[in-house]
Amino acid sequence: MSRKCLFLWVAAVVLLLVPVDSLAQLTYSRGQSVSPAFEGWWQNDDGTYTLFFGYMNDNWDEEIDVPIGPENNIVPGGPDRGQPTHFLPRRNMFLFEVRVPSDFGDQEVVWTLTTHGRTQRAYGSLRTDYLVDKQVIATEVGANRGGVSQDWQWNEPPAVRLAVDQPHRVRVGEPLTLVAWASDDDGIPSSTKAGVTLRPSAPRTRGERHPAYTPPRQIVPGNPNGLRLSWFIYRGRGEATFNPVQMKVWQDTRPYANSPWAPPFQIPPVPPDGKWETQVTFDEPGIYQLRALASDGALFTSEDLTVTVTP
Repeated sequence: MSRKCLFLWVAAVVLLLVPVDSLAQLTYSRGQSVSPAFEGWWQNDDGTYTLFFGYMNDNWDEEIDVPIGPENNIVPGGPDRGQPTHFLPRRNMFLFEVRVPSDFGDQEVVWTLTTHGRTQRAYGSLRTDYLVDKQVIATEVGANRGGVSQDWQWNEPPAVRLAVDQPHRVRVGEPLTLVAWASDDDGIPSSTKAGVTLRPSAPRTRGERHPAYTPPRQIVPGNPNGLRLSWFIYRGRGEATFNPVQMKVWQDTRPYANSPWAPPFQIPPVPPDGKWETQVTFDEPGIYQLRALASDGALFTSEDLTVTVTP
């Protein structure tokens, strides 16, 4: 037996001898911290820059609340720069944006977050290795399962709007009807039009790519293409029950987890006229910021609704 085969055999035996309970300790349901994450940046047409942030909650079940303040702040310009205060489990990517001026240079935007006694920071900068574009974002959220195509550069995020007469106040235990419209008219990714591949109606020109650009690679779980919309708590301490149950917006890869990243999963059909109606019930009084997130599987758009819940 060669040394390589002997090593592999020994390694396999060691893994078989490790108790299942020990392996289970490598993942956690509760008690772990949340790590803020800088996702990348791109330059806007007016010369300013958009910096993208998200987070990783090491827990599979625990949702953590951290109000804006010493334990959840962003500088400069903060402490409130639109970051969440309610943290869902696991990986939540490209969740909010911070815009900085064209002369930002080598400065940094620093997000400080303390959870379960552990303080961690994300440093947003214009370092060239953090440059992203639409293809990179699509790949990071798992959309490019069939490979990277130049057509993804023409993809536009879905449009989403809330009912103008949407109520903003409700009592504990009283159902509140949420109404949102979403549409995705560009046909990219192609499966948003029942599998028919659509192209832009006329050729478009683009400038040279930034010298730092490199083609993205698939390194995350796959995420099916197709228009979908989900509501979730973005800010607010307490629990909310949605009816119907909303598909998850975080990367839950466990089978049958009602998550686009979990097999088997099929995107539900778009409701008539692109009108989503959902009921939400709150368990505790307070001020909540609910977010309606529309996605085509690659890019996404959100609208927020602030709801005051009274006893």
